[in-house]
Amino acid sequence: MSVKVSASGIIVKPEPTKIGRLEITRADIMNTAFRFLWSHPFREMTVNKLMDQTSVSRSSFYNYFSDTHELIESLLEILESDILQGANPWLTDDGDPVALLHQSLTAEVHVCYRCGPFLKAITDAAGTDARLEAGWYGMLGRFDDAVRERVIADQALGLIESFDPRSVATALNQVDASMYVRAFGQRPRSRPGPVLDAISRLWISSLYGERWVANRMSTLYREQGASR
Repeated sequence: MSVKVSASGIIVKPEPTKIGRLEITRADIMNTAFRFLWSHPFREMTVNKLMDQTSVSRSSFYNYFSDTHELIESLLEILESDILQGANPWLTDDGDPVALLHQSLTAEVHVCYRCGPFLKAITDAAGTDARLEAGWYGMLGRFDDAVRERVIADQALGLIESFDPRSVATALNQVDASMYVRAFGQRPRSRPGPVLDAISRLWISSLYGERWVANRMSTLYREQGASR
């Protein structure tokens, strides 16, 4: 499955090399679930309610998913992949780390703005559903790991001062998640611009210093494999 983030949120599309009835049906079920969670809590989701909104029978659901939890876990995997893809410039590229960070945060805000009601539905359900809680915090934990590794690498290059990278990574990601749910999780959604400004200020100042906040770029330079 591939994913395109559009004005209506995640649109799951079959892989071009695998387009067929089964793949199209699976994508239809996933898109229906995503749309359902824009206006309903997870506790109201049932297989019957979902399949009534598709063109296939209820029993077809079980050809693809064992239950609604597995369906939501599949959507979370797609969301995680999309966010990490947007984060790749800062996580992996050479160049000005401040500019790369702002580029990646811009992509992240775009995804989370489009998917805000889905994020809120998952975080609300995670408070009382152990399986969704594990899925949600598992995703956040992998984001923490990715940020931690990037911070350690930039510390080794002399681009970031010495501090405990894991704690800072967790704090920054938790702030982001809370901000996205609060700003984008209900209608009317907040404008993405001020949210991007706020989190950019927080990330840049926390990692690279206040002096680079205003311009969202710096005279710093990251070169993979180099050390200072």
